[in-house]
Amino acid sequence: MGFFSFFSKEKKETLDKGLSKTKESFFGKIARVIAGKTKVDDEVLDNLEEILITSDVGVETTLKIIERIEKRAASEKYMNTQELNHILRDEISMLLTENNTDDANDFDAPIAKKPYVIMVVGVNGVGKTTTIGKLAYQFKKAGKSVYLGAADTFRAAAVEQLVIWGERVGVPVIKQKMGSDPASVAFDTLKSAMANDADVVIIDTAGRLHNKVGLMNELTKIKNVMKKINPDVPNEVLLVLDGSTGQNAFEQAKQFTLATEVTAMAVTKLDGTAKGGVVIGISDQFKIPVKYIGLGEGMEDLQVFNRREFVDSLFGENR
Repeated sequence: MGFFSFFSKEKKETLDKGLSKTKESFFGKIARVIAGKTKVDDEVLDNLEEILITSDVGVETTLKIIERIEKRAASEKYMNTQELNHILRDEISMLLTENNTDDANDFDAPIAKKPYVIMVVGVNGVGKTTTIGKLAYQFKKAGKSVYLGAADTFRAAAVEQLVIWGERVGVPVIKQKMGSDPASVAFDTLKSAMANDADVVIIDTAGRLHNKVGLMNELTKIKNVMKKINPDVPNEVLLVLDGSTGQNAFEQAKQFTLATEVTAMAVTKLDGTAKGGVVIGISDQFKIPVKYIGLGEGMEDLQVFNRREFVDSLFGENR
């Protein structure tokens, strides 16, 4: 019991530190907006709208939040500015709940079917391969056997990077020569994993986005080839997004959700940005759960996204 409470404390400290820039920027702006004000009026709401948009929550999600606060202000007759943080907290928490972003289990959650196959997609530079390495580390730490598939065969650096991560974590990486058919790599990876009774398979894919049709065909082919061995896979298509790019992350999510059936998202590099609000907007706009968040360079700094912990860290624990 002591170990798990200690780990929970460490996890919370990582989350608090990772979101500190977003928190300081966000609440610093709010403090300036309500300075000298006693009531939440139209001017305060207009300024709050601007703060949410510039925090990369997104226009549509921002308007939804403002509309809800306006309704509460109208029904409560008098809403003072001291209550604004609590109201914002409530509305963001409800929004994340409505958008199927439930409090997730940890990496040691039981896997119903073996192997659990995760196909990872995302443009180059978002931290895709690093996220795969960290996922492999966390799954192995939780006692699961993991296989990695280097199906981004168009970039030597991607294969090399995945091999390095495999060596660091101590998990096998299945690869072929440069320019090989990515679907063939995925096929070999799944076959090897099943032969060795592995728990988790993670497939890296090419990060090109310049040709949507080509990307869609490639990802579909990878899926279909794996289904020849196991019709139930992939169990998850994980889209990795760079949180520090703000609105660009929205555009990438839009393109990839058009190209393939994304079932979960990972938002990386939140520790180096004040744009943590992107997690809220992306979850709301795409109705796809954010499953993981990246909060630093260390292998421990990838966390399972937990709505309650995220909101607690962003707004502080005092309700």
